[in-house]
Amino acid sequence: MVYTHFGAFEIVNHRSMQGTIMYKHEKQAVERLQSNHIHMLSTFSTAIIAFFLIISLSGTLLFPMMAFADEPQPVAQVGNTTYMSVQDAIGHTSMKNNTVTLLTDTTESITITPSKVVRGITLELNGHALNASNATAITVPANMQLTITGSGMVVGGDNPAIDCRGASRIQGGNFTSNTTLMRFAETGSASAEASISAGTFTAPTLIGMLNDAEHLGYVSIRDGEYHGAIPAGLDTLVLMGGSFFTTENLTPYLANMAGLIPNGDDSMFDISELAISSDYPTVELEQGSTLQKLTNDSLLDLTRTKLNGISDYRLVADAEQLQALNKQIELALQAVAKRKAFDAVSQTVTITATRNETTDGGADPQFRTSGHDEISTQVTVNIKSIAKPEEPDKPNEPSKPAEPKQPDMPRTGSAVQALAVISLLLVIASAICAYATVHLQSSRLHN
Repeated sequence: MVYTHFGAFEIVNHRSMQGTIMYKHEKQAVERLQSNHIHMLSTFSTAIIAFFLIISLSGTLLFPMMAFADEPQPVAQVGNTTYMSVQDAIGHTSMKNNTVTLLTDTTESITITPSKVVRGITLELNGHALNASNATAITVPANMQLTITGSGMVVGGDNPAIDCRGASRIQGGNFTSNTTLMRFAETGSASAEASISAGTFTAPTLIGMLNDAEHLGYVSIRDGEYHGAIPAGLDTLVLMGGSFFTTENLTPYLANMAGLIPNGDDSMFDISELAISSDYPTVELEQGSTLQKLTNDSLLDLTRTKLNGISDYRLVADAEQLQALNKQIELALQAVAKRKAFDAVSQTVTITATRNETTDGGADPQFRTSGHDEISTQVTVNIKSIAKPEEPDKPNEPSKPAEPKQPDMPRTGSAVQALAVISLLLVIASAICAYATVHLQSSRLHN
């Protein structure tokens, strides 16, 4: 009985211990679960708080940016004042500040119509693009002047980049169009005047006339890069420089092709700077066929003075200097005719590249100015001296034989000694003759 009781006691005690152990494990598991729940809750709460903080902060920054982006931004500036359109900025230019600067790319077709006191403005592209909006990108009315500077673009798209009835100065920029790039007009009341000194120009046709134009006006190209055709028949277009991709229609504007030089391997051709050269800057005229009066053309031929192949210029010798040279040539010719002497003289003549004058109703000559005007060179013409010819010997008269010339008396020391000896001999001979005479007389007395 005791054993059995003891055994039962042990069994009961063992089960109790097992229960106690299981309780501890369950308690630990519950504690761990609670701890995990608390940690997860804390982490979740932190994430929620952080999320709302981020949303709050983003909202603080985002909404003002969205509001700022929705507001229209200024596109042009005059002085310290900004404007929402380029056209508005042009209308607010003044005599003191007539420069309109682009602040961003914009799509707008503008007309140069400043305030009444302003006759010209400067458009500074400032690295931005002016895109045409259903019309020509830039229109310059008569009696207005526009200067375009800086890097940037003027994009005509399906419209011209520039229509000009007034004056334009293009000093930079990239100009493109799918049609005629730049159009000019000279009418009975106004004449376009344009000078292009820098920039890149790309279009199927680079230059053309407006519909009502009688002539192109005065358009000069001094430099720049041109990709596209220049139509024939633009007689008042002057090419003084630049690099051209298409050369087939350049011939009407050049005296000859010497003005075009290849520009590397990019199929471009450059027009060299206006220059005068003389193969013989110094020449001499002497008695003979070269001693004759000179004209402007014959002087150019004599010195081989020429202008490189740029049209609208001709070489003119200084009239007064050429007249002075011809006066000296005339005196030399008279000296030759009169068999007189003539001293050598020298005359310098200045030869200048001068623009051709228009006589067919073309551009007013006062517009024809450029940095190339008044370029000149000098040549020197020397007229060699002419000596007085010697008088020819007179021929002997046939009735009178030529008289023999008297021998010249020697005047040396030996000749003087000979004369002394001869004189002594004569004295001796005289003495002998006197002695003989006395002796003969004495002999006769004795007899």
